[in-house]
Parts: sequence; structure tokens; C-alpha cells
Amino acid sequence: MQDALRQFKADFFQALAHPTRIAIVEQLRNGELSAGALIERLGIEQANASQHLAVLRAKNILINRKAGNQVFYSVRDPLIIEVLDIMRRYFHAHMSEVLATLKAIDKAEKIHR
Repeated sequence: MQDALRQFKADFFQALAHPTRIAIVEQLRNGELSAGALIERLGIEQANASQHLAVLRAKNILINRKAGNQVFYSVRDPLIIEVLDIMRRYFHAHMSEVLATLKAIDKAEKIHR
């Protein structure tokens, strides 16, 4: 069971291992959008968007529905957005630590001059 869970996690993060795919999920934070709207907002080519959307659908991160000739996408589960929010907080905490270290180094260098 642990191996299956680890594989699930690896597949999930592999699906999000591209900045464009993360951007797609972030665009869907507040609800569904058409493929055309996503393409326009992200400024990417239709073929490129289709490839990324296919990966996200295959890994059950996104779901889609057809309405006429349009396809609308949404995030399968709000927990996915929470994961991205946690990663943003982790990034900010990491950057704060880096900045504090750089300031300490700068201060030490000024003292030794």
C-alpha cells in the first residue's frame, strides 16, 4: 500500500512538473474555463495547450466537459489548489531564509572592511 501511495504522489508531482501545467491549474483556481480562454490567458499555442491539458487530465488533476464545440476544464478537487498554495508558502519561507542569510553575510562583510 505504501508503494502505491508513493507512486500516486510521484505521478501527481510529475504531472505538475512543468511551469505551464502549474499555470493552467492556477488559472482554474476560481472555476472552469474553456480551452480557448486558457490559451488566451496564458499566451500559448493551441497544440501546446492540448498536450499539457491531456497530461493533467490523464493524471486526474483536471476534468473536462464539452458544451457544443467548446471544451471546459476545471480542477478535479480543491485540495489540488491547496497543495499549490502550500508550495507558494514554502517558497516564500525559503526565500525569506535566503534573504536573511544574504543580509547577514552583507552585514558581516561590512564589519570586516
